[in-house]
This record gives sequence, structure tokens and C-alpha cells, in this order.
Amino acid sequence: MSSSLATVERTPPRALRWPRPLAFDASVGLHLCAGAAAWALPGAELWALGTVAFNHAVLTAAGLLPRSALLGPNLRRLPEAGWTGGGAGASAPAPPGRVALTFDDGPDPEVTPQVLDQLDAAGARATFFCIADRARRHAALTREIVARGHNVQNHSSSHRHHFSLLGPRGFEREIGRAQALVADLTGVAPHCFRAPAGLRNPLLDPVLHRLDLHLVSWTRRGFDTADGHAPRVLARLLRDLASRDILLLHDGHARRGASGRPVVLEVLPALLERLRAAGLATTTLSEAVPRRAAGSVA
Repeated sequence: MSSSLATVERTPPRALRWPRPLAFDASVGLHLCAGAAAWALPGAELWALGTVAFNHAVLTAAGLLPRSALLGPNLRRLPEAGWTGGGAGASAPAPPGRVALTFDDGPDPEVTPQVLDQLDAAGARATFFCIADRARRHAALTREIVARGHNVQNHSSSHRHHFSLLGPRGFEREIGRAQALVADLTGVAPHCFRAPAGLRNPLLDPVLHRLDLHLVSWTRRGFDTADGHAPRVLARLLRDLASRDILLLHDGHARRGASGRPVVLEVLPALLERLRAAGLATTTLSEAVPRRAAGSVA
């Protein structure tokens, strides 16, 4: 690891206690009640077991729903307050008419430069949730993303398919290593995290709290890794489009359309034009979302 790692902008260790989600306390209480009932009431064992099983099913389902906030804070839209404009000064109410374009799974040496060119042509800015191992392999491209006015955030170290099954130590390794790699490459430690495929479990939020990372999902996504039909992808992103939306596309793992071209490159110019026509400007998460240690966001 480069010696510059020690000099990049770092988030200080969090001193505040983890604000446990209500679902966590409710789950603990339910387990205690079920255990007490099984011990004290004859014939209650099956009832207690079924209750605990139902509780685990609910928590599992919440982890499989990327936009769920049951397991902890989850930014699905830009906050109404906390705007910093990318500076270090006090936050302010967010300017109206802003949306966040986010791109996952890059950088990709074929697709990402073309995405950057399309953003430049429209005067738009975006946030790239980069897989840190890919960012390290394409270090110059990662630095170019930042040099061209965009923002790089944490999308884990290796985008493991079983990420949602990890425990606290696994989360610490995957997310912490990505923090260090991205900070070393860009000079700024990420303050937002997006889980691979958006999937997680109840053990993730305490780790994000310790690392001062917001969990960020999206308002809507185009499913551009699965659907190669550009008009359908665009329609999903434009449905009920409004200020403060967070839109998800992919510069990595991009699905190709019938022409053989990555569908994101067919969708993005039309999306940017529709944003302009609707009077919506683009912003980065570094501008619109304060660091988690600075307080909660709406």
C-alpha cells in the first residue's frame, strides 16, 4: 500500500454509540420472550420456535430488499438538509432540482471512459460506486473519474456474491479494505457505501457506523445489467422522476444491447437530455450527503 495512505483525508474514529434500529431491539426482546415462554409454559416450545423462525424470516427478507430501512438507515433519496457543496463548511438545505446519478461495479476500461465523455458533454456530474479491487487494477482511470469532477464511493473490495452472508469481521475486511484502497487512490476516504446487489444482513449497520459510512441504495434503477433494451431501461429511470432522486446505472458488468454496445451508453445521453428538459441538475453524493458523523440525514 502506498505511503500516501497516511496523508489522505480520513474520517476520525466514531465515538458515539451505535443507534440500534428498532427492529434489532424488537428481535432481541422477542427471542427473550420466546425463550422464557418455552421454559415456563408447558407445551409452548413449538410456539416459541415458530415465533423465532418467523422473526428470522422477516430479518432475512429485509436484507433481501435493497431499499429496506428495517435493518438501519438507508438513503433512498438525497437528504433535504446537509448540503455541503463539496466543501468543508457548515451544511445547508439542499438546493432544489438536484438528482444523483450513480454508477456501480466499475471502473471498466472500455465503458467508464465513454460514460465520462457523455457526462462531460452534458456538463453532468456523477458518483461512481467502485469495486476497490477493480479500482486498484485501473488506478489511472479511477483517478481520472475524480479529476473530471466526479465522486468515488465504496462498493466493497471484491463484490463477493455471498456478501450478505458475511459476519462483522467479514464486513470489516471487505469494506475497510475498500476504504483504504479508494482513499489511497483518490486522496479522499469514501463516506457512502452501497452493498453488492444491495443485499445485506442485520450485522452490517454496526460496521458502517464504526466506519462513518452511510448505506446508500437508490430511488429507482434501470436494471441495465439484465435488460439490453435501452427504451425499457430509460423508462424505468424516468418513471415519476423528481428532485432528490438517486438513480442507479452500471459502468461495470454492463449488459449489451442488440447492437453489441453496452446499454448504459445508449441510455445515458437520453437520460441526461430528459433531466435537462425537466430542469433537474446532477450532483454528487459528496456534495449532497454529509458525513455520517456530522449527524443524521432525512
